Amino acid sequence: VGQDITELNQVMAESKRVADDLMRIIENANAPIFGIDTMGKVTEWNAKASSLLGFTKAETMGKNLVANFITEEFKNSVNDVLTAALMGTE
Repeated sequence: VGQDITELNQVMAESKRVADDLMRIIENANAPIFGIDTMGKVTEWNAKASSLLGFTKAETMGKNLVANFITEEFKNSVNDVLTAALMGTE
């Protein structure tokens, strides 16, 4: 029994193209963009974040954003905002 998977392959190729485009936009944005997971660990860090903050993507990935990359003066307030955002209240 055969099955035509042409449409599935086209959808998968389009999804990959869109994902690649979005990654290029994030990486080349003229604004710092970072991502964290639900534990506050860095999952994304673009070139502008690197140039402004002085940490490479490799240095930040998997590390806790607040504990490692936010100055003492702002740790509490940044942590509060991120916690609220992760809970869906901010």
